Amino acid sequence: NTGSWDITQPLTPPSYILLTMALAMKLGLAPLHFWLPEVIQGSTMTTAFIITTWQKIAPMSLIFLTMNNLSTSIFLLMGLLSSLVGGWGGLNQTQTRKIMAYSSIAHLGWMATISSIMTNILIMNLLIYLIMTTSVFLSLIISKSKTIQDTTSTWTLSPTLTIIMFLSLLSLGGLPPLTGFIPKWLIMEE
Repeated sequence: NTGSWDITQPLTPPSYILLTMALAMKLGLAPLHFWLPEVIQGSTMTTAFIITTWQKIAPMSLIFLTMNNLSTSIFLLMGLLSSLVGGWGGLNQTQTRKIMAYSSIAHLGWMATISSIMTNILIMNLLIYLIMTTSVFLSLIISKSKTIQDTTSTWTLSPTLTIIMFLSLLSLGGLPPLTGFIPKWLIMEE
């Protein structure tokens, strides 16, 4: 339509809705999230780590670049759905990779919600999410923990690693005195 390949150029509404849906599928936002828990559960810890961290940077960059033209109402709806699905889906899980998959869905829901309002909070939230997820996955990889039951035996191996892993998990959950609470608090303020 425009004769330009520049993604920041204004396009037609159907093309931006299609772009929104494609980015949501790549990120694993609800209702396009069904692939993420199963793929992460079926992959190795290192691959799951890459999917939940490195693979989120490119779509989030595109969202950051095109946010002025993307559908705000669709992003708010997908953000709300993702936060609910991620929170409820992770409740009854014992596999650490599935817990991390649902955590990814929930965190990206919070990021999708704030993306249309304040992009600087989006970037801060993404950076905190990447740091926390990296620390959890590296702890799980070092301790070779595939289930929550496995994490209880890491205490004898390395008490420090166990403490770091559980504090990182609690922070990823958004407990108030820990780092993971700050982005959620700022998003609720906005």
